[in-house]
Amino acid sequence: MLERRPVFPGVIEMNLQAGWRIGCNVYLVYDDRDWVLVDIGYEESVDEIIELIRQLDFPLSQCRALVATHADVDHIQGLAKARSILKAPVLAHPKAVESLQTGDRIKTFAEIAAQNVHLPMPTVKVDRTVDDGDTIAVGGRTMQVWHTPGHTDSQLAFRLDDLLLSGDNIYRDGSVGAIDAHHGSDIPAFIASLERIAASDVAWLLPSHGPIFRRNPQLLAATIGRLQGYLKLADFGTCAPDWPLMEEWDRELAEGRLPAGNAARETAAG
Repeated sequence: MLERRPVFPGVIEMNLQAGWRIGCNVYLVYDDRDWVLVDIGYEESVDEIIELIRQLDFPLSQCRALVATHADVDHIQGLAKARSILKAPVLAHPKAVESLQTGDRIKTFAEIAAQNVHLPMPTVKVDRTVDDGDTIAVGGRTMQVWHTPGHTDSQLAFRLDDLLLSGDNIYRDGSVGAIDAHHGSDIPAFIASLERIAASDVAWLLPSHGPIFRRNPQLLAATIGRLQGYLKLADFGTCAPDWPLMEEWDRELAEGRLPAGNAARETAAG
């Protein structure tokens, strides 16, 4: 069996657990033997993730839900395979249902012909929809559902105590999830979602890509200001050829770093 390396009590991030970047951030939230997965990533990564879960001594039969933060291929391509193996229900926002159940390759970014992206998008049944104000039970713990549209119309975040599993709303370098018309993006809604996060009292943001970081009011304010500038500009999209934060994340995963300043929680988790 592998030693569990929770980033916070009851929360394991599977890339950090593995020590290398498997794909998007996949969060295993657990209480005793009950657990849920928030996102799953690409289909090719499902077997590796499930084998990791098995080696961490989580009963596969105790998976209570497979939760989609939103319907992007890099987050949910493996959902159908994971659902078949784990026999767990798939949860998503109502606006993600059509994309997931029809395998919409355009809205999910599985098909971007101009960038030679041609990925399969397996259809998957959504067993339960969740929306703002709903809750997801994990044993005796409760995740509160936030609807935070902007990156996509179906983007969800999940509050767990003073943590926010924040999806593609914002990353440690102030970047945000891609803004694209085909994708259901909405800049005013994005600004409102970031303002909601900024006004909250959550302490930590657990994004869908890259390292976990403390909620930083200055970073959020700068990002909101930048997006406000986008209201009259067209310089956003999926065209960035490189993302230095991912190289930083690879190094941190290899070195096994936990979130900076997290000593107290490491003690609690141990």
